[in-house]
Amino acid sequence: MQIVTNQFQKELKEHGNYAFPLLVSQESLSKYESGSFLWHWHPEIELTYITRGEMTYKVNHNTYHLHPKDALFGNTGTLHMGCRYENQDCEYTSITFDPKLIYGYDNSIVYQKYVKPVLQNFSLPAIHLNGAESWHAEALHCIEEMIRINTEQSRTFEIEMIVKLEQFWQLLFLHAVSASEEMPFDKRNYERIRDILSYIENNYASLLTLDDIAEHIHLCKSECSRMFKKYMKMSLFEFILQYRIEKSVEYLGNTSYTITEIAQRVGFHDSNYFTKVFRAQKGCTPSKFRKNMQDF
Repeated sequence: MQIVTNQFQKELKEHGNYAFPLLVSQESLSKYESGSFLWHWHPEIELTYITRGEMTYKVNHNTYHLHPKDALFGNTGTLHMGCRYENQDCEYTSITFDPKLIYGYDNSIVYQKYVKPVLQNFSLPAIHLNGAESWHAEALHCIEEMIRINTEQSRTFEIEMIVKLEQFWQLLFLHAVSASEEMPFDKRNYERIRDILSYIENNYASLLTLDDIAEHIHLCKSECSRMFKKYMKMSLFEFILQYRIEKSVEYLGNTSYTITEIAQRVGFHDSNYFTKVFRAQKGCTPSKFRKNMQDF
C-alpha cells in the first residue's frame, strides 16, 4: 500500500464526505510497503496522534520526532511524509478535516478572524504537540476526545466532534499564531518544490538530470539545487535515489520481476549500483528484503 496522489502529489483519498468532511482513521507505518508514506499534500488539516512506537515526520523543511501520546498539527497544503524511527513500527490515529467545519461558510467572521490567520500563515506548516508548552496538554486532550467521540459514534457525534474541533482551534489561535508571525517563509519556493516532486514522480524511471529539472521550474541549476537542499534538507540527487528505492519496494512484492528488471523500472541502469544503494538505505539487499516480505 502507498498513498495515492495525482501528478502534483496531491493525495486523492477522500477525507469524509461533502456532508461531513472529516475522517478519523487508525493507521500504522507497517501498512506501507517501505514502512513509510511518501511526500504528498492535501487541502485539509491533519492531526496525527501517536499511540505506539515512534515516527520521523517531515513537513515542508521541518523534521519532527514523534513519541507515544505526541500529536502533530499539519496545516493545509503542506508537503509531508512519515517514516519509521530506527526501523520500528508506529501506530497512530489520523484526524483529517476540512476547516469549513470550523468557520461554516466563506468569509464568515469566524473565518476572517480566527481561521484565515492560521491557514494563510505560511510560516506555520506544523506544530509538534509534545507537552513542551503549557497549552499542549489541553490541545492533546481535545484530540484524545475526538478519537473517543469517533469510537463511540453517539447520536450527536457530529456536534460533539465540531465542539472539540472549535476548542482545539481556539487553543491553536491563541497560542500558536502570534508566536510564528516573525518566521520567514517563501510560498513560491514550496510551489517550486511541489513542481519538482511532480516531475520526479512522472520521470523517475527515466534519466533525470539537473538541467531538465531546473528548466522545468524555470530556475538556473545552481539555484535549483540550493533551494531544494534548503527546504528538503537533502540534495536533489539524494532525494531521487531515495524515491527510486521506495518505488522499487512496490515491485519487490511481485516475484515475476527479477532484481535487474526492477532496477531498470525505477531508473537504475546498473543493477549492482541499485543493490548498493538499496542496502545503504534499507540495511539489506533487495533479494533479502523480498524474502522478508514473503516471510511476513
